[in-house]
Amino acid sequence: MVWKRSLVSLMLVLLASGCAWFQSAEDKTQDWNASKLYSEASAALDEGDYQQAIDYFEKLEARYPFGRYAQQALLDMAYAYYKKEEPDSAIASADRFIKLYPQNPYIDYAYYLKGVVNYNRSAGFLERYIPTDPSQRDPGSALDAFQDFEELVRRYPESKYSADARQRMLFLRNNLAKYEIHVANYYMKRGAYLAAANRANYVIQRYQRTTAVPDALRILVAAYTDLGMTELAADAQRVLALNLEKGTLVTEEPKPEEISLSRKAWEYLGLDKN
Repeated sequence: MVWKRSLVSLMLVLLASGCAWFQSAEDKTQDWNASKLYSEASAALDEGDYQQAIDYFEKLEARYPFGRYAQQALLDMAYAYYKKEEPDSAIASADRFIKLYPQNPYIDYAYYLKGVVNYNRSAGFLERYIPTDPSQRDPGSALDAFQDFEELVRRYPESKYSADARQRMLFLRNNLAKYEIHVANYYMKRGAYLAAANRANYVIQRYQRTTAVPDALRILVAAYTDLGMTELAADAQRVLALNLEKGTLVTEEPKPEEISLSRKAWEYLGLDKN
């Protein structure tokens, strides 16, 4: 019996020491201050270890929720999620930053990051490997990106990100208009001429001065003709001919350059002066 009690005691000692070691190894950051946490998170981010960076940023925000480190951590965490290709988490982090720090001097970056995330999401996975027409995809993310960029330009017209946002808005607007044309053509093929005409009219009213307008007018001519609405078909034909004659129709917008968004330098919020 004595040897059994000794064995049990030894096992308890080993278990206790093992638990202590595991707890220590489990969270080596428990004694780190805000500066140390941010430094390690930044290093992980620069090295491309995005999950490690996110873990450190989350700990920093939880333990030290006030001050410049917490602000920069939340913004960098949004960027880390963006690089890790987790768009929903990136947008959620950017939204939290906007809500918590509306007066932050770099809040325009948060708005721009949201637009970039949705813009890249609208490009889709396949575009990286197979050239495709972006106007044929579900317009949800493209519309979100347009609205994000639009809000940035409206709130911060002098932001250094606004010029790029405006260019991408033009490209997105053309693609959104083209998507409506694809839908209208689908209705034409199915014989749903009234639905096609409604879509074409929507393009003309909602997306004036886009490359899709001539196609919308042509669909109107065809749809109204098939519906027996000859006067409306003739009106659409006259408008198309007049615009072609005057050269007032918009030419194709060049695709903007690929976004190479880099992380904000930590000096931006003056962390080196703490």
